[in-house]
Amino acid sequence: MALRSLLALLSLVAAASAGTLVLHENRAAVPGGFVSQGPATASDIISLRVALASNNVAGLEAKLTSLSTPGSSEFRQWLSMDEVKAFVAPSSETISAFNAFASANNLKPTVISPNGDWVSINLTVSQANELFGAQFEVFSHPDLTNTITRTLSVSLPSELVGHVDVVHPTTAFIQPNVRLLPAASTIQVEKRAPAASCNTTLPSGVITPACLQALYGIPTTPATQSTNALLVTAYEDEFAEEADLKEFLQLLRPDIPDTETFTLLSTEGGTNPQNLDDAGTEASLDIQYTAGIATEVPLQFLSDGGEDFATSLLDTTTFLDGVASPPTVMTTSYGDSEADFGLSMATKVCNGYMALGSRGISVVFASGDGGVRGNHDTTSVCKDNTFVPVFPAACPYLTSVGSTQGFGPEVAVNFTGGGFSNFFPTPSYQTTQVAGFLETVPTNFAGTFNKTGRGYPDVSVQGWNFEVVVAGETGLVGGTSASSPSFAGIIALINDQLIAAGKPVLGFLNPFLYANPTAFTDITIGHNSGFVCPASSVAFDAAVGWDPLTGSGTPLFPELLAAALA
Repeated sequence: MALRSLLALLSLVAAASAGTLVLHENRAAVPGGFVSQGPATASDIISLRVALASNNVAGLEAKLTSLSTPGSSEFRQWLSMDEVKAFVAPSSETISAFNAFASANNLKPTVISPNGDWVSINLTVSQANELFGAQFEVFSHPDLTNTITRTLSVSLPSELVGHVDVVHPTTAFIQPNVRLLPAASTIQVEKRAPAASCNTTLPSGVITPACLQALYGIPTTPATQSTNALLVTAYEDEFAEEADLKEFLQLLRPDIPDTETFTLLSTEGGTNPQNLDDAGTEASLDIQYTAGIATEVPLQFLSDGGEDFATSLLDTTTFLDGVASPPTVMTTSYGDSEADFGLSMATKVCNGYMALGSRGISVVFASGDGGVRGNHDTTSVCKDNTFVPVFPAACPYLTSVGSTQGFGPEVAVNFTGGGFSNFFPTPSYQTTQVAGFLETVPTNFAGTFNKTGRGYPDVSVQGWNFEVVVAGETGLVGGTSASSPSFAGIIALINDQLIAAGKPVLGFLNPFLYANPTAFTDITIGHNSGFVCPASSVAFDAAVGWDPLTGSGTPLFPELLAAALA
């Protein structure tokens, strides 16, 4: 009897141990604007995406460093889809551990990524609360049409620790309107008049493709390589109208056939209706300036139909993971505060860009339009000297683009996003440059930021008063949203010449860019306090060399091309 009692007790202890929950991620409070409407209904069904740990993400990082560093014996020997999968796919132990957990709890996981590292599960709120130590609530936001279901804390069963990277959506609260356009960027419905100047520090200054070509030495010669596609991503129901692109080319690039268009790609049921009432400012800007700079490079427009921005970013990377011949460049003009994503989600998304870079895709992102204060700043944050990094711009495996204006000299625009990540450490390709900048920061500097974090942006391009056509009307917009597609167009043109010369494309750019500082014009004037904050607000100042306003500076196309071909 005593032995049976002991065995029973040991069995209970083992069962309790197997069910132990380990805190995975939490947040003290929700970001501003979100309001709890109370606990989620216990019987409601929610769909969760679970990121299974990759079997060798450290190996992929080391491989990408070797592939992208000039002078390496593997320089630009980009990986195939299957070679990347060998690093990213979960191990058999991870798959077995998760399948055992799912089976024990009557869950039926569905693999939703080509590399097998993402699965989805459907379960009730009560079961999700129990299995993941959560307290799911319903939250509203004045800028959201529908409520969202989230929790402030999520845990993992002990048997999944080390096997699961992310459970989403749980603690990620992404702000609505992640388009990176300053609040003052508007489409002025007016008849077009010839621009008096390209110098946007003047009231009459307007940027057109011709301005960028003249300033940076960008050629107008048509591209010739059909395999060299440039991808524009679109989220939040931003649609690009073919009629607007045609009018834009007729006005500002009449040397390009006005039949030039783009190929529509779709994830999560994304669409691109061709009604002028549906024309999006962001989408119009992005597609028109990639077309206007990357002369006759094949364009792709990826429309994602998801409502959650973090999920949309995952949709994009997992979609491209399954494309055997992907685009060589991707540009994105959306972002949110890094903290809103949370560490685990931001890391998994960032690792997705690592995988794309290792396949030879140059991933380009706008750096944000709130200066040192996140995305769209408001006067309420002007006195807050704790700086807010933007994600994905602060991910070390992509190229982040800030904004300048004027010329003779160019200066950093006050809104240009820049700073230092709180999640990602300074990568090796920029340690010297970041250290040099930190030496210029006064010891009594009032701003609070992570001095050991990844610094961004990496480069910059003009970003104010870009002429666009939206819904049949011309107008002016600005932001790093303009800078990112313009820089992506430059990279696409260089890739065209590399392919024509029988050479590999640029792929992950940053080690190459930082190794060639003479291919950029250093920007040494500017203060990124934000668009609405006074110039006296605490922020970074541009400096000689790299700085967290304009990166290494603005590109000199001939020098960048020569370095790429060398």
